[in-house]
Amino acid sequence: MDETLAAEAGAAAAAAAATEEKAVPERETETLEEVISRHRKEKSKLQDKETSLKKAAAKGSKAEQKAKKKQVEEEISRLSAALEAKHAAELATFGYKPAESSEKGNLDTLVKAIAGFSVSSNADSAKPGKAAKRREKKAKEEAAREQRIQEEQTNLVSDRMLEDGKLGRRLEPLGLTIHEIKPDGHCLYRAIENQLSLHSKGTTQYNHQELRQMTAKYMREHAADFLPFFLSEGKAESGQLELGALTHCLKKHIVVYSGSFPDVEMGKEYNKSGPGGDPSIRLSYHRHAYGLGEHYNSVIPTELS
Repeated sequence: MDETLAAEAGAAAAAAAATEEKAVPERETETLEEVISRHRKEKSKLQDKETSLKKAAAKGSKAEQKAKKKQVEEEISRLSAALEAKHAAELATFGYKPAESSEKGNLDTLVKAIAGFSVSSNADSAKPGKAAKRREKKAKEEAAREQRIQEEQTNLVSDRMLEDGKLGRRLEPLGLTIHEIKPDGHCLYRAIENQLSLHSKGTTQYNHQELRQMTAKYMREHAADFLPFFLSEGKAESGQLELGALTHCLKKHIVVYSGSFPDVEMGKEYNKSGPGGDPSIRLSYHRHAYGLGEHYNSVIPTELS
């Protein structure tokens, strides 16, 4: 690992360790709702750290990039596992047990903890009143969500590594690599913005907000073209309909690479990517990049990374 990457990884590990050290005093004053909120923020920070490390790794020769990428994946895997273990330990203080536990009633225990019930097994405890039952009912959705997060985190890292490996092997022979886009809810439009800026040598006619507005306007004006997809029982991949609109708005050929399915091309009638032609917009689709959902990145020539 080069000095920059090592410094980034070391900083991430130090931050994780510092957070873990603070867990005990924080637990003394935090409610379960506050703990869950903090957990989400810590997971989001780790995702930002992953993006930063990947950007740092995408420098140097192909051999150096490959070595650094593997080191980043191992570091993120380690940090993710440590954070998951820390969160599980903190939730256990409220009576919640990890998803892999075979003991019955773990979800009920978490629900009751969120609702403010005692989680101790005291047979003489009074039955909860109406207000407590209402709190329990409201807590069920959040408890179920937290349980899903715990279960998904177990498989997230390995799924992401498999997907990234397949995608990397697909792009390398083409002389292409991934340019990371921040997962802020605008990744599809920010990736398009990056591509347009790349094609125009640093300037672009549209920013991500204008691209989103343009897409919505086109879909409203051509509702009959998109309505069948909304009514169909088959689910379109995230962003597929929006890309279908954008290819006509921009009159651009769009290619989407993925480690989860074959390449997708849209707007083939606009494909003028030959010598002196208009270059295609190249994106990558990631189903397992982040626990928050699907993600898009920009795909650029390796020499520009």
